[in-house]
Amino acid sequence: MPTLSVLDLSPICEGGDATQALNNSRALAQHCEGAGYHRYWVAEHHNMRGIASAATSVVIGHIAAGTKSIRVGSGGIMLPNHSPLMVAEQFGTLEALQPGRIDLGLGRAPGTDGITAHALRRTLHSDPNQFPQDVIELKGYLGTTCQPQQRVTAVPGFGSEVPLYILGSSLFGAQLAAILGLPFAFASHFAPDAMMRAITLYRQEFEPSEQLDKPHVILGYNICAADTEEEALLLRSSGLQAFLNLRQGNPGPLPKPDPIFEANLSDTDRAMLQHVSSASAVGTKDSVRGQVQAFLDQTQADELIIVSQIHDHDARCKSYDIAFDACAGL
Repeated sequence: MPTLSVLDLSPICEGGDATQALNNSRALAQHCEGAGYHRYWVAEHHNMRGIASAATSVVIGHIAAGTKSIRVGSGGIMLPNHSPLMVAEQFGTLEALQPGRIDLGLGRAPGTDGITAHALRRTLHSDPNQFPQDVIELKGYLGTTCQPQQRVTAVPGFGSEVPLYILGSSLFGAQLAAILGLPFAFASHFAPDAMMRAITLYRQEFEPSEQLDKPHVILGYNICAADTEEEALLLRSSGLQAFLNLRQGNPGPLPKPDPIFEANLSDTDRAMLQHVSSASAVGTKDSVRGQVQAFLDQTQADELIIVSQIHDHDARCKSYDIAFDACAGL
């Protein structure tokens, strides 16, 4: 059985608000901890009316304080938006409060549009090619050894050795993770195009490090599971609507399920959803099991980090239960 984890966007549901979203995230983390999931990650997005996890480190603290054993972290922190020192201090603080439970996943995208990126950084001159240097600088702040003539120390942070993960949807992240000897998480749940090439490159070029002695591939995977196929398809319509709204430049709260959603799709929309759904399973326990097995046969993933964009909180919790049971023994 692959390691199973959770990726949560802290969705603000249609008819709800950020308070409800953040409380639902904490409750879902507690539920998934009880079910046996390994880690629970939240993602950094900005200027999104349907996502409540913009202040990602704060949300991680909220979730970690409400759980006991599940690992909690970022999937990820968008490093171009922050100074490495500030990230080290934030995650060093989280590690001090919850020792041995904090993960730091890092991405090089801004997680938003250009105008919002400017509002975050007050500059439009952030260079994504600086990402590898920023990762190395951050790693140094969290390590146990001071460099010669080092004048800045992350407190908290220094000596915490919070584990790092490289996130990506391209070959760039795969190569960087391999060179640094770090786990690699690929965003196949929404950008599957380069998945197999990225996995192959990462495994071929991996260099062992003090954190990791062999490659570890984490793949984002959508699962929407229910007692019947019809119910699962209906619940899945919320996430599909949200995806189309985002791609069409109109992001908003997670929509309610729509029983006639697919009937109203254009051919273009239908093709887009079919393409992005290549890393997805929808249905009952048995059908989800078969779909996940086929995906694992294709990718040989070490870990699946499961996304479940479901409007109703109880149905979302149940979907994660069914997903875990479906994957048992694979």
